Amino acid sequence: MARNVVISGGGTGIGLATAHAFAADGDRVLLLGRRAEVLEKAGVEGALSHAADLGDPAAVRGVARFVAEEFGTVDVLVHGAGGTGQLEPPSDSDDPLDRVAHNWTVNFRGNTLSAALLTEALKDRLASPGGRILFVSSIAAYRGSGSGAYAGAKAALHPYAHDLARELGPRGVTVNVVAPGYVEDTGFFGEAIDPARRERLIGDTSTGRAGTPGDVAATLHWLASPGAGHVTSQIIQVNGGAERGH
Repeated sequence: MARNVVISGGGTGIGLATAHAFAADGDRVLLLGRRAEVLEKAGVEGALSHAADLGDPAAVRGVARFVAEEFGTVDVLVHGAGGTGQLEPPSDSDDPLDRVAHNWTVNFRGNTLSAALLTEALKDRLASPGGRILFVSSIAAYRGSGSGAYAGAKAALHPYAHDLARELGPRGVTVNVVAPGYVEDTGFFGEAIDPARRERLIGDTSTGRAGTPGDVAATLHWLASPGAGHVTSQIIQVNGGAERGH
């Protein structure tokens, strides 16, 4: 039976690869993201799309109405939206504390608040039993991200997922987190990563290669399967062992 799958950040990178994985099963997929033109070009067969700023409660209420009309029940909710705020205008202040406040606020809004708002708006619609909530975190939650803001925002998803797992477990809903490392073929690292940095990131792995969006999508797809029905409140490392370091 086809499932109803909602994917934030579904127009690019890991979210898009995940959308293709579910669509290949014949599931009904809804792609969410801020940029309508990106969602429209995603090319996921049969997918619906809805553009919204998921950090805005009013916009998320609109998403909830759309989901109610189109799907009713949500079987799988995947939180792929996020990033380091590269789509946001930078702070226009010369004061360093203003820039710090801006950076942390942008990162928490895009990575943490967006996921919390969408979850709270849709959790009563999750299939019971069998519903799945899946968060895309990052190796940065363990190893830092340079400024701390992105890492902190992703790390905040972990206790939220544990709390949700306890809350929703009696309904037969599982909640898990996937933590990727360096993933090529996404916009996260920009158009061209510095070769020395790429070599260092790959050198941190035990597998000797960069990750792909498909690596992460396959893990998310499995966590949503019946075979993972007794897996919940877990953080799954999909980073070639890089979280352990060398």
